[in-house]
Amino acid sequence: MAGWFAGRLPDDWFTGPVELTIDREEITVVGTLAEPSAGDGDAAAARAGRIARFREETRQQRMAIADAAQERYGRAVAWGAACGEEREIFTNLSTPVMTRLRQAERLVLDTLVDAGVARSRSEALAWAVRLVGRHAEDWLAELRRAMESVEEVRGRGPNVG
Repeated sequence: MAGWFAGRLPDDWFTGPVELTIDREEITVVGTLAEPSAGDGDAAAARAGRIARFREETRQQRMAIADAAQERYGRAVAWGAACGEEREIFTNLSTPVMTRLRQAERLVLDTLVDAGVARSRSEALAWAVRLVGRHAEDWLAELRRAMESVEEVRGRGPNVG
């Protein structure tokens, strides 16, 4: 996929290769924009403005590329941009996930709702998943690398069928 996007994206959009995040439903494409010169102005506002301008000016081209990618890979495409310290994902899917929880786990979610951290159990579960992701990123990255190795070994195995 990285090669396909590298070939499809205009060379002048980003300062380097895009960051792709891929799951079963969606491909998120985030590119880094050149830093604007803010002069004596607010650098964060200049970066946010650069991202907003990119979003507006490239909308039609991004949609055409997303349509082609969706046809090729069977997944929706979300876009984002980074500029210095600023990072924005423009649109991405919010996919429902079914789960079964025992009472102790439901009580955790209910505590988050009762405390006003979340408006619903669904929002509390999303909050908890983000928290785990943030605090276990090194471990999750190692697990993803291990899964990639397993896929690579499977791909080299005998073709049965």
